[in-house]
Amino acid sequence: MESETAMIRLLFRLLATIALVGAVIAGTIDATRSVAANTLVLTPSDAAWGSLSPSSLASLRDWVATTLPAPGPAALGWLLGQPAVAVLLVAALVLYLIGYRRRRRDTGYALP
Repeated sequence: MESETAMIRLLFRLLATIALVGAVIAGTIDATRSVAANTLVLTPSDAAWGSLSPSSLASLRDWVATTLPAPGPAALGWLLGQPAVAVLLVAALVLYLIGYRRRRRDTGYALP
């Protein structure tokens, strides 16, 4: 049981690392575009995802429209309208917190 829990935590920490790497890449791209345009440029999540895999974005939108209640597509639209850097950073934080294991505090005192 303990090894299964450790494997799941490892999986969530790995996914958090991948999301953090994606956020750094998206931030670097936005920073480069901002310097070139001489103004702040933030790429929305749907544009970033659509440039990588438009078919998976379309299938996600279809799935949300058919399976979730009415606020689902609106919430997905709002989320995809946010900057990709912010979305990936929040996803990395949430995934890391799910996979985090709190350590026992060692007091350093010997018990009698």
